[in-house]
Amino acid sequence: MAQLLAVVGGGDLSTHAVLAAEALRKAAGRRNTPITLELRGKGASGNPLSDAAIAEARAVLLVGEGDLGEARFGALHRARAAIEDVLTDVNAVFDRLGAGTEAPSPAASAATAPKKIVAITSCPTGIAHTFMAAEGIQAAAQALGHAVRVETQGSVGARDALTAPEIAAADIVLIAADTGVDRARFAGKRVYATNTKAAIRDGKGLIATALAEAQMQPAGGTEATVDGPARPAAAEKQAGAYKHLMTGVSFMLPFVVAGGLLIALAFAFGGIDAMKPENAGTLGYALGEIGAKAAFALIVPALAGYIAYSIADRPGIAPGMIGGMLAANLQAGFLGGIAAGFIAGYTTRFLNRHIRLHKNLEGLKPVLILPLLATTVTGLLMVYVVGVPVAAVLAALTEWLKGMQGASALVLGLVLGGMMAVDMGGPINKAAYASAAALLSSGVDAPMAAVMLGGMTPPLGIALATRLFPSRFTAPEREAGGAAAVLGAAFITEGAIPFAAADPLRVIPSMVAGSAVAGAIALTSGVTLKVPHGGLFVLPIPNAVTNVTGALIALAAGTLVTGLLVGQLKKRAA
Repeated sequence: MAQLLAVVGGGDLSTHAVLAAEALRKAAGRRNTPITLELRGKGASGNPLSDAAIAEARAVLLVGEGDLGEARFGALHRARAAIEDVLTDVNAVFDRLGAGTEAPSPAASAATAPKKIVAITSCPTGIAHTFMAAEGIQAAAQALGHAVRVETQGSVGARDALTAPEIAAADIVLIAADTGVDRARFAGKRVYATNTKAAIRDGKGLIATALAEAQMQPAGGTEATVDGPARPAAAEKQAGAYKHLMTGVSFMLPFVVAGGLLIALAFAFGGIDAMKPENAGTLGYALGEIGAKAAFALIVPALAGYIAYSIADRPGIAPGMIGGMLAANLQAGFLGGIAAGFIAGYTTRFLNRHIRLHKNLEGLKPVLILPLLATTVTGLLMVYVVGVPVAAVLAALTEWLKGMQGASALVLGLVLGGMMAVDMGGPINKAAYASAAALLSSGVDAPMAAVMLGGMTPPLGIALATRLFPSRFTAPEREAGGAAAVLGAAFITEGAIPFAAADPLRVIPSMVAGSAVAGAIALTSGVTLKVPHGGLFVLPIPNAVTNVTGALIALAAGTLVTGLLVGQLKKRAA
């Protein structure tokens, strides 16, 4: 008998999604009805449906939200249900599936007709996930017969920028981003938004879902991106605080990079006393002024301003930046900047939703009313409520980090280094990276060393393993080892993803161990780093890295640990 299919989309593969899948499996067993289930979420798909199973099936049940890969099912009868429906009354849902009366959804038919797609991809650093997502969308569109143009965004700026005629001619705008993206230019177009992982994991399914579920982006800028129907795409509902924070970090990084390198160059040209007043007029002093008094002074305001921008669009920038400047002046640092960004963003969004004006006065909201009121609320909260206690917390944290040694440095190095290898560019990796980058603005540069060395270790360790243990890898994997080495040297941890995906239970623990060793050695040997990126290429820059020898020892040790563990744990390649 032809079987039934069910795809359960749990976003991040939550407990409820797993319980729903199990409930369907038990209901099918009670009815003696064969059923094949697939779990889909932010991570890799669980037990993906095979082409043979789809070909033999008579109906499919689509449970939950997000990218369910619906384009695979063609004209197959289908039914839909929420996860809550399955958990509440699985028999009723199962009856709906058994009836198989629903016609193919627009996703199936839309995916078959050639479309013109414009897309934007973006991640906080604009290096790995940005371009991997772009490649995923391009390859999927080509396979499905659609025309596509992709603009990549990140802290390095926009590349292959979309033109106005291309946007006007497009049938759909697809945004795959882990940071906020300005949508003002897409007014009047159908927009679908998700994260970069959806594009990397299943580009075909993403395009099919986008064609079916994209919603019209209204004109008017603020309303469109804060209240309008372009935001509630299923994948974007869960963005939350993490995405807003990563947007702020992505805009903050250029200030950290420029300021850190300029301060390092100031010391290189003028010595350790280059920034003292008696050296005014020298090149070293001038570089120090630019780096410390200008670039570093803008780190916290930029962080706060663009957190608020991610939440409330452009009207949030001014309140956020002003709140961030207050945080800096109150010595509340990056913690105060984060608080100011969220206060300004949510205050602006609240005011925007609840202030209603005559249409002739509506234009005053984004340029006068919202910035004024939101800045006032944010500023007063920062001065009277948030600033002093957060400044005290930051001061205590800074003193502890600067004075750590022995066991405390060892533990922190193990944790930060290991976090960089757990998900290789995912939320855990980015949390460690964002924390270390933000600490640079407070003059704490040791954690950044542990983070960067820990992030370089996974691809370098994999590359080493392909050379030391070639029999453990296939020929394509051995060839990819060279590319992983280059990516690791440039601090692009994502170079290890293909190897981890092929054998996660053996490879990921090996990488975590190596990264933890690298981070621990870095912190216990006093290595510091003044810039948040660059890998091996920043080592020759004078004063960018303190204790270069210790950094190289930490990197070599971590790489060796990962390489040896991978070689010992992996099975011989077929």
